[in-house]
Amino acid sequence: MTTQFPSFVRFLEKRRPVSRHLHETPKRLAETPKRIVSKLVFLERENDNTSIYRDAMHAWAQGGELWAQVMKPNPRNAPRNGPRNETFRCPDAVSVKNGEFRGVMRLPCGMRIGSHVTVVGQPRRAHIENGPGLSMSKVRTVSQFMVEVRRENGVGGGEEGTRLLHFNPRVSGDWSGKPVIEMNNCFRGQWGSPVRCEGSRSPPVGDTVDGQVKCEKWKRDDVHGPSKESKETVWLGSMMGRRKIVERELAYPFSEAQLFVLTIYTGFEGFHASVNGRHISSFAYRNGFDLEDGLTLNVYGDVDVHSVFVGSLPTSHPRTAPRRYLEMSTEWKARPVPNKPVVMFIGVISAADHFAERMAVRKSWMQHDLIKSSQVVARFFVALHKGETINLELKKEAEFFGDIVIVPYLDHYDLVVLKTLAICEYGVNMLSTKYIMKCDDDTFVRVDAVIKEASQVSDDKSVYVGKINYYHKPLRKGKWAVTHQEWSSDVYPPYADGPGYIISSDIARFIVSEFQKTRLKLFKMEDVSVGIWVEQFNKSTPVEYTHNKRFHQSGCFDGYITAHYQSPKQLVCLWRKLQAEGKPKCCNLR
Repeated sequence: MTTQFPSFVRFLEKRRPVSRHLHETPKRLAETPKRIVSKLVFLERENDNTSIYRDAMHAWAQGGELWAQVMKPNPRNAPRNGPRNETFRCPDAVSVKNGEFRGVMRLPCGMRIGSHVTVVGQPRRAHIENGPGLSMSKVRTVSQFMVEVRRENGVGGGEEGTRLLHFNPRVSGDWSGKPVIEMNNCFRGQWGSPVRCEGSRSPPVGDTVDGQVKCEKWKRDDVHGPSKESKETVWLGSMMGRRKIVERELAYPFSEAQLFVLTIYTGFEGFHASVNGRHISSFAYRNGFDLEDGLTLNVYGDVDVHSVFVGSLPTSHPRTAPRRYLEMSTEWKARPVPNKPVVMFIGVISAADHFAERMAVRKSWMQHDLIKSSQVVARFFVALHKGETINLELKKEAEFFGDIVIVPYLDHYDLVVLKTLAICEYGVNMLSTKYIMKCDDDTFVRVDAVIKEASQVSDDKSVYVGKINYYHKPLRKGKWAVTHQEWSSDVYPPYADGPGYIISSDIARFIVSEFQKTRLKLFKMEDVSVGIWVEQFNKSTPVEYTHNKRFHQSGCFDGYITAHYQSPKQLVCLWRKLQAEGKPKCCNLR
């Protein structure tokens, strides 16, 4: 079995164990082959009840139980080849009626081109809203609601769901004072460029979506009757015997307490919305999004929903039928870890059910000559999923491709930092390397470019390379709030964006050593954690901080060193384009 099993975490409490399995888990894992040897111990500190330590302890205990399930021998009547869920099919339509909708509807296998969502509801009456920081003179009446197609929340529910579509009718209360419809998308808290429909029709040529204008015209309350010029045109036309062409101005499509039928259709280029059978607006897909990522429909705000119907859905998804997305060919298998020193080790953080993402990475930048010649080694780091079937498929994938390191805890968004620790441990203990890189499975890496960037610093210096953030302050309020107990300072130390950065091996060795001595601070933001550790190392050994904005955090830009937020299709496209053109050009796939 080619899977590696780090034992890099063992949690002990001073007072009482969270679970008896907590202490049994490391012993069970010791029986697995090719175990990475390290005994790293967390001690519960006095007055330290931060959530990351509690979450880690529980995730470790649950991981032991999940792994025990995965390691059970197959029953005699179970097929030894092929996934257990080979015959599983997602429904091609889902619906809720009679007012039973509770704000969220799961789309089991996402969406596809041709899928359609129909929502029947009524906007509520406008209500008074006192916004934060608003004076009494700025009290306003508001009626607005949101219809969103979202990716599921990140593992453990910690990451806010990606919005493939944010459709926001503002019946009243918009800052403009007019009824509008705003559309946008969002990835991990980063909003795209909005499209605002305010009653004027978009140009019919040029910037359209599947040939449809982005905004249709409706009657605007701020325009009172036809202009003088248009009246003269009509009068002159009638004198010349021309027929008067009457253009019917329709009202804003939503009204307070009035029933509406909203249909959102997925085309080749974007989403198209119609109300009561009339096209209203269109919104182009964001590059890097796949419709199969749209796993939930969310409707919330000032609206009463009577029924929802979603049809023409796909019946399979990588998580329900992974073998349809994995290409079990020896061409994509990883080479064994070489006995000789390597230039760089790349640890790719992935989730258990990201079968399509890992396959795309194998078929794209992992085919670089430096990796195929074993001068660079790359491995995926994956924690366990709460679903047994997913874990069984992950185990089979790991055994076949030989490029997955299973980190034995239940995956959780706030515990990504544990995978980074495993990457450091692997790079230090399993091979001899000059540099260690961390990236995500939706990041395209120009392998030769990242090595060139790191090599600009002389060999005798420690190095930290990436898109470095300086003087960033912790948020004290909101969803991403950081308490003073978690981080007491007003600013973070310099840290590189998480989708792709490099550290020299001496820094990684220090991180592992300090973790063994329980002197390493864990922080729920993985990239900030590494910045904290590098700063700690920098106190005794000078570190060369190398900033390059071409380690892109927010997508793909021509000339990239790394490109983040790339879909599986885009990863493969970027590789083919790089091979064909020899230049780092982006793929503007829809």
